[in-house]
Amino acid sequence: MSRGAAAASMMISREQRRQIAVVFVMTRSRIALASTFAVAVAYAAVAACARGPSSPPQFVGAATCGSCHATELTVWRSSQHAVAMQDARDSGAILGRFDSTRFVENGATSLFTRRGNAFVVNTEGNDGKSHDFDVRYSFGVYPLQEYLVELPGGRVQPLPMAWDARPQTAGGQRWFTLFPGPRIGHADEFHWTGRGLSWNYMCADCHSTGVRKGYGATADSFHTTWAELDVACEACHGPGSNHAKWGRYPSFIRGLLWRDNGLQARLDERHGITWYLGGNARIARRSGPRTTDREIETCAQCHARRTHLFDDYAAGARFFDFYAPLLLTSDLYFADGQQRDEVYDYGSFLQSKMYHAGVTCSDCHEPHGAKLRQPGNAVCTQCHRATTYDTTAHHFHAKGSAGASCANCHMPTRTYMQVDPRHDHSIRVPRPDLARFGIPNACTNCHTDRNATWASAELRRRGRDTVSGFQDFTDAFLLDDQHADAAPGALLRIADNAAEPPIVRASALARLAAYATPNVATEAGRHAHDRSPLVRLAVLQRLEGVPAEQRAAIAAPLLRDSLRSVRVQAAWALAPVASTLGGDTATAFAAAAREFVASQRYNADRASNRVLLGAFYANLGRLDSASAEFEAAIRLSPSTSRAYLGLATVLVAQQRGADALRALERGLAANPADADLRAALAALAKKQD
Repeated sequence: MSRGAAAASMMISREQRRQIAVVFVMTRSRIALASTFAVAVAYAAVAACARGPSSPPQFVGAATCGSCHATELTVWRSSQHAVAMQDARDSGAILGRFDSTRFVENGATSLFTRRGNAFVVNTEGNDGKSHDFDVRYSFGVYPLQEYLVELPGGRVQPLPMAWDARPQTAGGQRWFTLFPGPRIGHADEFHWTGRGLSWNYMCADCHSTGVRKGYGATADSFHTTWAELDVACEACHGPGSNHAKWGRYPSFIRGLLWRDNGLQARLDERHGITWYLGGNARIARRSGPRTTDREIETCAQCHARRTHLFDDYAAGARFFDFYAPLLLTSDLYFADGQQRDEVYDYGSFLQSKMYHAGVTCSDCHEPHGAKLRQPGNAVCTQCHRATTYDTTAHHFHAKGSAGASCANCHMPTRTYMQVDPRHDHSIRVPRPDLARFGIPNACTNCHTDRNATWASAELRRRGRDTVSGFQDFTDAFLLDDQHADAAPGALLRIADNAAEPPIVRASALARLAAYATPNVATEAGRHAHDRSPLVRLAVLQRLEGVPAEQRAAIAAPLLRDSLRSVRVQAAWALAPVASTLGGDTATAFAAAAREFVASQRYNADRASNRVLLGAFYANLGRLDSASAEFEAAIRLSPSTSRAYLGLATVLVAQQRGADALRALERGLAANPADADLRAALAALAKKQD
C-alpha cells in the first residue's frame, strides 16, 4: 500500500470499516454457497447420466437389497419363500433320506441313493424302464419337500414321490406318493416325465424370482431362466437396480432427481393407515378406504389359481395384464365358496368380509417372514375385540383349546398333496346346515365322531341357527350345480347385486353362460363397463352363443380395455364375427387379435392352447393356420380329442372329407373310449356315403 493510500485509510471511520468487513464476509459466503450449489448440480448431472433418462430396471439380487435392508433380509431368510426352490448341491438343501431307502407304490419300485455329492433316484422313466436320475433341485421344505430332475429339451420334471418333512410322531420322516390311486403309465402325459407335469409351465413362475419360461415351439424345448432361484425380495418389490441407484445418493439429491424411490412395485396401501377399535365398537374400522389392490395382486401372482397369459411379468406391473384369475367354478370351489381344489387363497379372500372391509394380506401376515403378525387368535383380535370374540360365550369351547381357535372355525383347513393342510381364506361363518349338499363345515371337521345334524342342533340350542354370514350366494350356486330350472334367475340376481364381491358377481355371470336365456345380451351388456376386470372378463364369457350383431355391440368396446387380459378375451369373443367389423373396431380387433395370438404362443407348449389358437384361426377363416395348430396339438398330446375334432372340422370346410375321416380315425385309435370322436366319425361317415 502506498503512503497516500495508507493515509486515506486512516481517515475511514471505525463504523465504515465494520460495514466493509461485513460485506466482505457476506460476499465470501455467497461465493461458498454458489460453489456448493455448483457441486450439487454437478453431482446431480453425474447421477442423472448414471441413471439415464429411462433406465429399464434390472434384477440385482437379495444380497444387494440386504446391503441396506439387513433386518428384512434376515427375516426373509427364515421364511419358506427363501427355500421355495434350492439347488440340490447346496449344503442342507435336501431333507429326504437318500440312504438306499426303497419305496414301493402300485408295483413300481424307487430307490433313493447317494453317488458322491449327487442325490440319485432309480425309478421308472418315460420308456417304462427303470433308470437313475440325478436330483437337480429341491422344492419347498415343510410339511413336504419335492424333488426335480432335468430331462432333455430343457425340461425339468417333479418326481412323483415326496419327502414327508413332518416329525415322525406326526407320521412324517418317510417317502410317500403325491398321486395315490391307479398307477399312471409311462405313456400318459401326467406320468412324472410327461409334459402335463412340467415344472417349466406348472411350477417355476411361483417358486423363483423373475422367471422367463423360454419355450421354443420349433424345437419343442425350453430355455427357462430366472433372476434368483428362490422367491426373493424382487419377486414382490420388482427389479431393484433403479432403487439401488437411488439409495446411493444423499436425500437432497434424491429429491432433485427422482420422482419416487426407483421401485416399480408401490406396496404402500397401508402407509398412514390405522385400524380403529374405539368406544363400544366390536370390530375395527380402517382409517381410510383401500382404493387399490396393488399389494393383494402382487401376492396373487403366486397365491391365485390363474391362467398365465404373457411371459414378462415383474412385481409392480398390472396383474390383469399378465394373468386371468379363475372364478368360483364347481370344480374348484364348493357352492358356498369354500376351497375344493387347490386355489391358493386369492379367489377365496376376494369373497371375504375382510377384503370387503379393506384388509390386505400384510395386515395379517408379516411380508418378509410370511408368518402371522401375532400368534394364534391375537392376529384376529387386532381388529376383533377380544372381550367379545375370544370368549367361551362366542366360540363355545374352553379357552386355549382347538375349538377356541378363530382360524379353526372361520378358516378351516383342507389337505392337499396328502399332508399339507391349508386354511380357507374366505373367512366365513360355519354352516353345518349346508352339509346335506356335500359342503364341508368346520364343526364336524373337528368333531369327527358327530354329524352335521348334531352340529346344527347345537347351534340352534345356542341361539346361532340364523347366522348366515357375509357370503349369501350359496343358494344360487347350488341351483346351478344341480342344473335346476330356477338357476338362471337366481344367478342373475347375484350378478346384478352391486353389494356382492366382484368375484362372486363375475362367477354368477360366467355360470350363466351355460343357459340360453332370452335376454342374454341385455344381461351381459349392463355389466360390460363394470369397474372390476373380473366382471368384464365374465361378461365376455357370457357372450358365447349370443347372435353376432349383439355380440359385437357389447364386446367391441372391450377391445380397447385398459387391461390386456380383457382385450385378449374380447378378441376371442369376437373372432366368429370379425369379418363383420369395420372402421376403428376392425383396427382395434386386429391389435387385440395379435395379443391373443401372442398369449397362445407363449403357452405353445400346451396342447390345449394350440387347440384354442386353432379354433381362433378357424373362426377367422385362416384354415391352413388352424390345421397346423390342431396338428401341433396332436403331436404334443395324442390324447387331446378336441384337436382331432377341430382338425376334422377344418378339413371338411376345405372340402377334404376323406382326410377328415382319417383324422377322426387317428383320434379314435389314440382315444378308443372317446364318445365325441366316435359320434363325429359316425356322422361324417354317413354324410360321406
